[in-house]
Amino acid sequence: MTGFENFIGFNPWTALFTLLNMVLTFLILKKFLFKPVQKMIDDRQKEIDDLFADAEAAKTQAEGMRKDYEARMQEAHVASAEIVRKATSDANRRGEEIIKEAKDEAGAIRDKAMRDIALEKKRALNEVKSDISQIAMDIAEKVVERELNADDQQALIEGFIRQMGDSQ
Repeated sequence: MTGFENFIGFNPWTALFTLLNMVLTFLILKKFLFKPVQKMIDDRQKEIDDLFADAEAAKTQAEGMRKDYEARMQEAHVASAEIVRKATSDANRRGEEIIKEAKDEAGAIRDKAMRDIALEKKRALNEVKSDISQIAMDIAEKVVERELNADDQQALIEGFIRQMGDSQ
Protein backbone atom coordinates (compact mmCIF):
# COMPACT_ATOMS: atom_id res chain seq x y z
CA MET A 1 0.00 0.00 0.00
CA THR A 2 2.89 2.25 0.01
CA GLY A 3 2.42 3.09 -3.60
CA PHE A 4 -1.07 3.97 -2.79
CA GLU A 5 -0.02 6.12 0.15
CA ASN A 6 2.50 7.85 -2.04
CA PHE A 7 -0.17 8.38 -4.59
CA ILE A 8 -2.61 9.81 -2.06
CA GLY A 9 -0.06 11.23 0.24
CA PHE A 10 0.29 14.88 1.01
CA ASN A 11 3.50 16.67 0.23
CA PRO A 12 3.39 20.27 1.44
CA TRP A 13 6.03 21.43 -1.03
CA THR A 14 4.17 19.96 -3.95
CA ALA A 15 0.93 21.44 -2.72
CA LEU A 16 2.58 24.84 -2.28
CA PHE A 17 4.21 24.62 -5.69
CA THR A 18 0.92 23.55 -7.26
CA LEU A 19 -0.89 26.38 -5.48
CA LEU A 20 1.70 28.95 -6.58
CA ASN A 21 1.61 27.54 -10.10
CA MET A 22 -2.17 27.82 -10.13
CA VAL A 23 -2.11 31.43 -8.78
CA LEU A 24 0.58 32.41 -11.28
CA THR A 25 -1.40 30.78 -14.12
CA PHE A 26 -4.52 32.58 -12.92
CA LEU A 27 -2.72 35.96 -12.82
CA ILE A 28 -1.21 35.43 -16.26
CA LEU A 29 -4.55 34.33 -17.67
CA LYS A 30 -6.20 37.29 -15.98
CA LYS A 31 -3.68 39.71 -17.42
CA PHE A 32 -3.43 38.29 -20.93
CA LEU A 33 -6.72 36.47 -21.45
CA PHE A 34 -9.48 37.64 -19.13
CA LYS A 35 -8.78 41.38 -19.41
CA PRO A 36 -8.66 41.43 -23.26
CA VAL A 37 -11.68 39.14 -23.44
CA GLN A 38 -13.51 41.33 -20.90
CA LYS A 39 -12.45 44.43 -22.86
CA MET A 40 -13.73 42.83 -26.05
CA ILE A 41 -17.00 41.91 -24.34
CA ASP A 42 -17.32 45.45 -22.92
CA ASP A 43 -16.57 46.97 -26.34
CA ARG A 44 -19.13 44.69 -27.96
CA GLN A 45 -21.68 45.57 -25.25
CA LYS A 46 -20.96 49.29 -25.83
CA GLU A 47 -21.39 48.80 -29.57
CA ILE A 48 -24.70 47.01 -29.00
CA ASP A 49 -25.84 49.74 -26.58
CA ASP A 50 -24.88 52.38 -29.18
CA LEU A 51 -26.83 50.49 -31.83
CA PHE A 52 -29.86 50.38 -29.54
CA ALA A 53 -29.47 54.09 -28.77
CA ASP A 54 -29.16 54.87 -32.49
CA ALA A 55 -32.19 52.72 -33.22
CA GLU A 56 -34.15 54.50 -30.47
CA ALA A 57 -33.04 57.89 -31.85
CA ALA A 58 -34.05 56.81 -35.37
CA LYS A 59 -37.39 55.60 -34.02
CA THR A 60 -37.92 58.92 -32.23
CA GLN A 61 -36.92 60.82 -35.35
CA ALA A 62 -39.24 58.68 -37.49
CA GLU A 63 -42.07 59.30 -35.04
CA GLY A 64 -41.38 63.05 -35.23
CA MET A 65 -41.34 62.89 -39.01
CA ARG A 66 -44.61 60.94 -38.99
CA LYS A 67 -46.22 63.56 -36.75
CA ASP A 68 -44.84 66.32 -38.98
CA TYR A 69 -46.20 64.50 -42.04
CA GLU A 70 -49.61 64.13 -40.41
CA ALA A 71 -49.59 67.81 -39.43
CA ARG A 72 -48.68 68.80 -42.97
CA MET A 73 -51.38 66.55 -44.37
CA GLN A 74 -53.89 68.16 -42.00
CA GLU A 75 -52.69 71.60 -43.13
CA ALA A 76 -53.01 70.48 -46.76
CA HIS A 77 -56.57 69.29 -46.12
CA VAL A 78 -57.41 72.58 -44.43
CA ALA A 79 -55.76 74.53 -47.26
CA SER A 80 -57.59 72.52 -49.94
CA ALA A 81 -60.88 73.02 -48.12
CA GLU A 82 -60.13 76.75 -47.95
CA ILE A 83 -59.30 76.81 -51.68
CA VAL A 84 -62.54 74.99 -52.51
CA ARG A 85 -64.52 77.33 -50.22
CA LYS A 86 -62.86 80.38 -51.77
CA ALA A 87 -63.43 79.08 -55.31
CA THR A 88 -67.08 78.42 -54.49
CA SER A 89 -67.40 81.85 -52.93
CA ASP A 90 -65.71 83.49 -55.94
CA ALA A 91 -67.97 81.56 -58.33
CA ASN A 92 -71.08 82.60 -56.38
CA ARG A 93 -69.90 86.21 -56.25
CA ARG A 94 -69.11 86.18 -59.98
CA GLY A 95 -72.51 84.62 -60.69
CA GLU A 96 -74.19 87.37 -58.68
CA GLU A 97 -72.13 89.98 -60.56
CA ILE A 98 -73.19 88.49 -63.90
CA ILE A 99 -76.84 88.48 -62.81
CA LYS A 100 -76.53 92.09 -61.60
CA GLU A 101 -74.87 93.13 -64.87
CA ALA A 102 -77.63 91.37 -66.83
CA LYS A 103 -80.31 93.11 -64.75
CA ASP A 104 -78.56 96.46 -65.20
CA GLU A 105 -78.30 95.85 -68.94
CA ALA A 106 -81.95 94.79 -69.10
CA GLY A 107 -82.89 97.93 -67.14
CA ALA A 108 -80.86 100.08 -69.53
CA ILE A 109 -82.53 98.41 -72.53
CA ARG A 110 -85.95 98.89 -70.90
CA ASP A 111 -85.15 102.56 -70.13
CA LYS A 112 -84.00 103.09 -73.72
CA ALA A 113 -87.17 101.42 -75.00
CA MET A 114 -89.27 103.64 -72.72
CA ARG A 115 -87.46 106.74 -74.03
CA ASP A 116 -87.95 105.54 -77.61
CA ILE A 117 -91.64 104.92 -76.89
CA ALA A 118 -91.98 108.39 -75.34
CA LEU A 119 -90.19 109.93 -78.33
CA GLU A 120 -92.43 108.06 -80.79
CA LYS A 121 -95.48 109.10 -78.79
CA LYS A 122 -94.32 112.70 -78.87
CA ARG A 123 -93.74 112.47 -82.63
CA ALA A 124 -97.15 110.93 -83.10
CA LEU A 125 -98.73 113.69 -81.01
CA ASN A 126 -96.85 116.29 -83.01
CA GLU A 127 -98.08 114.68 -86.22
CA VAL A 128 -101.63 114.59 -84.84
CA LYS A 129 -101.31 118.26 -83.83
CA SER A 130 -99.97 119.06 -87.27
CA ASP A 131 -102.86 117.15 -88.85
CA ILE A 132 -105.35 118.90 -86.56
CA SER A 133 -103.81 122.25 -87.42
CA GLN A 134 -104.07 121.42 -91.09
CA ILE A 135 -107.66 120.34 -90.66
CA ALA A 136 -108.42 123.45 -88.66
CA MET A 137 -106.86 125.51 -91.43
CA ASP A 138 -108.96 123.64 -93.97
CA ILE A 139 -112.08 124.27 -91.91
CA ALA A 140 -111.16 127.89 -91.49
CA GLU A 141 -110.75 128.22 -95.24
CA LYS A 142 -114.17 126.66 -95.78
CA VAL A 143 -115.68 128.91 -93.15
CA VAL A 144 -114.14 131.95 -94.69
CA GLU A 145 -115.43 130.98 -98.14
CA ARG A 146 -118.98 131.00 -96.99
CA GLU A 147 -120.95 132.21 -94.11
CA LEU A 148 -122.03 129.59 -91.67
CA ASN A 149 -125.35 129.38 -90.01
CA ALA A 150 -125.98 127.23 -86.95
CA ASP A 151 -126.91 124.11 -88.96
CA ASP A 152 -123.89 124.45 -91.26
CA GLN A 153 -121.63 124.98 -88.26
CA GLN A 154 -123.01 121.83 -86.59
CA ALA A 155 -122.58 119.79 -89.78
CA LEU A 156 -119.04 121.11 -90.21
CA ILE A 157 -118.11 120.12 -86.63
CA GLU A 158 -119.58 116.64 -87.04
CA GLY A 159 -117.71 116.18 -90.32
CA PHE A 160 -114.51 117.32 -88.63
CA ILE A 161 -115.03 114.82 -85.82
CA ARG A 162 -115.78 112.05 -88.34
CA GLN A 163 -112.72 112.95 -90.33
CA MET A 164 -110.58 112.83 -87.19
CA GLY A 165 -111.98 109.39 -86.33
CA ASP A 166 -111.16 108.12 -89.85
CA SER A 167 -107.60 109.41 -89.77
CA GLN A 168 -106.80 107.60 -86.52
